[in-house]
Amino acid sequence: MSDSTKGEVVKKKKLTKRDLMRVFLLWETTSESCLSYERLMSLGFCHAMVPVINRLYDTKEERAEALKRHLVFFNTENNWGAFIPGMICSMEEDHANGGAVSGEAINAIKIGLMGPLAGIGDTITQGLVKTIALAVGVDLATGGKLAGPIVYALIYGIYLIVLGFTTFTQGYNLGQKVLTKITDKSVMKKLTNSLSILGLVIAGAMTVNNVKITTPLKIVAGSSKIVVQDLLNSILPGMLSVLAVVICFVLLRKNVSVFKIMIGLFVVAMLCSFIGVL
Repeated sequence: MSDSTKGEVVKKKKLTKRDLMRVFLLWETTSESCLSYERLMSLGFCHAMVPVINRLYDTKEERAEALKRHLVFFNTENNWGAFIPGMICSMEEDHANGGAVSGEAINAIKIGLMGPLAGIGDTITQGLVKTIALAVGVDLATGGKLAGPIVYALIYGIYLIVLGFTTFTQGYNLGQKVLTKITDKSVMKKLTNSLSILGLVIAGAMTVNNVKITTPLKIVAGSSKIVVQDLLNSILPGMLSVLAVVICFVLLRKNVSVFKIMIGLFVVAMLCSFIGVL
């Protein structure tokens, strides 16, 4: 396909099957090999996107922008979650060709889908398929058969490869179909806003479930006693946890290093514990 600009024919940038296969192989083999406390799977995701970035973007500035886009926080189950890099490949194509997809929309899709797909993948892959494969392998091994670990590796390995490749290709194909129908930038903006809201809801749920900060403080006035934590909960449940997350987020936005934030949290926690505030 081609576009006409000022009388000149400009060829559309297009990913090849080889590019897509390289992305899938990089994602499948390295997505969980470079996890970090700061951004979890973002390095693996960015690494998998390198063939896409090299194919679609010509200038150093464009490639730097794309690399930064894929270095934001990301975490999912990598086989069911292979749907996401597949879809992002199609979105990067549209973005590189000046389509309706913006960099913000690409990140919104990643954030919106990573949580639900992680829930599905962890449940089915870790809780069901892996358990069944282990049961078969262990049963054979306890019977004195050398085939036990081999059968387990075959069952689980084939499942991971077939599922990962299927979800990746389906993600790319679905992205192509959807993006051909979304040509209005206002529609894409609504989609981006909706997925951003979903991402914030997921972030809020993660804060409540994973950050537990409470205070044992009590205020005694005569015969009355006020439990500070109960008072805070009546205003906003988990207020201290939310406040801590917001402070960390603001510091990250100001480019304060994660190491300094962790040291700061450690020092504050020690001091507050020593004086009995937390």
